[in-house]
Amino acid sequence: MAASISSALLLLLNMAGALLSPRAPPPAPAALTGAGDGEDVDFFFFPFLVLYKSGRVVRFIGTDTVPASMDPATGVASKDVVIDADAGLAVRLYLPNVANLTAGKRGGGDKLPVVVFYHGGGFVTESAFSPTYHRYLNALVSKARVVAVSVEYHLAPEHRLPRAYDDAWAALRWVLENAGAGPEPWLSRHGDTARLFLVGDSAGGNIAHNVAMRAGGEGGLHGGAAIHGVALLDPYFWGKRPVPSETADPATRRWRERTWGFVCAGRYEVDDPVIDPVAMARGEWRRLGRARVLVTVASLDTLSARGRAYVAAARASGWGGEAVLYETPGENHVYFLVEPDGEKAAKEMDAVVAFINEGEQVITASRMDA
Repeated sequence: MAASISSALLLLLNMAGALLSPRAPPPAPAALTGAGDGEDVDFFFFPFLVLYKSGRVVRFIGTDTVPASMDPATGVASKDVVIDADAGLAVRLYLPNVANLTAGKRGGGDKLPVVVFYHGGGFVTESAFSPTYHRYLNALVSKARVVAVSVEYHLAPEHRLPRAYDDAWAALRWVLENAGAGPEPWLSRHGDTARLFLVGDSAGGNIAHNVAMRAGGEGGLHGGAAIHGVALLDPYFWGKRPVPSETADPATRRWRERTWGFVCAGRYEVDDPVIDPVAMARGEWRRLGRARVLVTVASLDTLSARGRAYVAAARASGWGGEAVLYETPGENHVYFLVEPDGEKAAKEMDAVVAFINEGEQVITASRMDA
């Protein structure tokens, strides 16, 4: 089992380095052309999947899952809940060791902040039930002492955008309903939605931003809930117009445009604010309300320039909230998932935990620009 997980993580590391380096991806290998079985390739989304013209999708990574469990290392319990059977929408809930919930009470008494988490994977792969995200959520819930809800949203190309955005929004509404008087006891007994955080990495960071904007544009959230913070971890933002320090060459820019068009089937152009928040009008930032925003970037990630530009645009907009940038030098995209036991990953986790706990824990950041 350990060897299998190590191999999967090594593959993810290679995937991230290849996908996010400033080079155009290779053409689809000849082995994928399906010449012998009549299946031709429609789109090769390197290195995640291949879509055949028949409609068949073959994913190469991010398909492994693990069951919900009581994690012996952290004492965190998890369980899976189907929140809309007709829509095929499910979540994995996480609860820290309830015996310790009264230790070090914060303002909400024995209730805890609620984290709604959206996983990454380019909108086309990975899962709330994957070993990578299960491990990350166990660690985050244990260290931050939060109730977490990890959303199993639908993936492209079978379900192209805005399906993931709609799933994310439906999951948030379910969380709010159940943290009030709903039937889900982990939320109704322990969740404090006055301290609600949206968190996501990569594509999940994109989703978290867009859910926060939707909440601000639809009259806010009911029941006294408020989005207290939004943490975007190496978020997947892009745009037609380069931003300062963006290093992608023309071939890579064209490839990003093609893959973005693939996940949304042309619904949103590459300069649409859903993928390029930097293009938003200054007044649009007010939809974030009074939420605090944390953006993390890794210096070797070609997406990092857009993350920095996001923070700069938010600060310059006059929106009135707080935007914090955390940068890790010498690392690639979502390195903290690939090597979760490394020193830099531990420091980034500390930064996310401190952001949720509003300074109650010391940030030992590689670099924090407040």
